[in-house]
Amino acid sequence: MADLDYLKASIALARDNVSKGGQPFGAMLVKDGEVLAEGVNQTYVEHDPTAHAEIQALRNAARAHRQSLFPGSTMYASGKPCAMCMAAMIQAGVSRLIYCAGDEVGERYGWSTEYLYQRMQQPFGEQGITTEQLPLEEKTAVFDLWQELHGQGSNRHIRQD
Repeated sequence: MADLDYLKASIALARDNVSKGGQPFGAMLVKDGEVLAEGVNQTYVEHDPTAHAEIQALRNAARAHRQSLFPGSTMYASGKPCAMCMAAMIQAGVSRLIYCAGDEVGERYGWSTEYLYQRMQQPFGEQGITTEQLPLEEKTAVFDLWQELHGQGSNRHIRQD
């Protein structure tokens, strides 16, 4: 299958989700011609604000393949992913994103992502949420325990820079 076929399949997932009373978003995670997982927006079903199509595809892929990193993979999304979904794809090592409907389409229906991208560009602590840090010595002990149990360098799944 080609990019166009996978993208059309993600749109079909979105259409099916709408026909079941859901929201108009579908996504597929693909690597080397294999569909690793699919997802649809299920925020209304799961009562979970993070259950967007792309994140659901990542969750399903992680469970099915028992891993959390997907370098070399492509996410196909029926609509432009929000900043949360983009961050999740970055965290999971997704290499490519192909999406269909952009903000110029989504905005007409109340689905623009631009406000969230703009908000996330603000410095940490200035994004509209009151933020306080209370550093406790006990927290260091948790990091020390993790390093003792898992060894140095095993946190590569978190930071890829």
